Amino acid sequence: MLVSPLGLEAQATAPTAKIGVLSSQSRETSKTVWTAFRQGLRDLGWEDGRNIVIEFRFADGHLDRLRALAEDLLKQDLRLIVAQNTPAAGAAIAATRTVPIVMVEVGDPVATGFVTNLSRPGGNVTGLTNMARDLTSKRLQLLKEAVPHATHIAVMMDPGDPVVAPQWRDAQSAAQRLGLNLQRVENRNVDDLRQAFQTAVADKAEAVLRLADPLSIVLAAETAQLAIKHHLPLMVRARVELEAGGLMSYYADAREYHRRAAFYVDRILKGAKPGELPVEQPTRFELLINLKTAKALGLTIPQSLLLRADQVLQ
Repeated sequence: MLVSPLGLEAQATAPTAKIGVLSSQSRETSKTVWTAFRQGLRDLGWEDGRNIVIEFRFADGHLDRLRALAEDLLKQDLRLIVAQNTPAAGAAIAATRTVPIVMVEVGDPVATGFVTNLSRPGGNVTGLTNMARDLTSKRLQLLKEAVPHATHIAVMMDPGDPVVAPQWRDAQSAAQRLGLNLQRVENRNVDDLRQAFQTAVADKAEAVLRLADPLSIVLAAETAQLAIKHHLPLMVRARVELEAGGLMSYYADAREYHRRAAFYVDRILKGAKPGELPVEQPTRFELLINLKTAKALGLTIPQSLLLRADQVLQ
């Protein structure tokens, strides 16, 4: 008589769904966004260890590991995979065409062939894209406003990421309008990054625009430290890069992206087909300014720019 109720209680609290998370980044650099993701799940009634199990796999910026990590996840009898960033989504899609995939913070999912279109993606893929027109152009414009005297800008990027090419084209178009000279500087790891800054300094760069790719998050601290060391104002994409020491960032709140990804997880676990769930695009962007970094650079940010900032870090 005593055993039966306990057995029923254990059955009721046993995890009922297992999902995988595949990230190009590291556990540490993406900690805040996955905290937001878990909160989003809790708000919808899903809690890790109670009625859901989350299996995380992090590539730590080593994109060549993603396919193996995706295949390892698929051995876990998953209901779906959440893939963070374009390379992770590409690896997950290459590994399975049947297990549902929720993309988060990917570039152009139509141009990369991840989905048929945004409103009705088709197949086993849906989620959220960070694709928005003129983001790179806007970052370059803001950097020029913060450093009015700058005419030579180093543009740093990981050339292996498919979302970099359109950003580079947008930067070139914006540079023509703004009267700027751009210097393309590539890096694929931390050693390349050190060399990239040495190259930028040798070529008389006066500021740095870091294009959006997964490596920019993984190397956020190293990039900011090198920019300050070489007295180069650094425009970055995301809050985590700004908090690491970047001068300015302009981006949608990545925490909201991941909190919203929980909605897709909830819908799919309740029976929705991913191919019938529209891919969402960002609608609001934040300008953040790091005054501590500005002080370290000896740079005075124009008051007009400070007044437009959504947040100023002291």
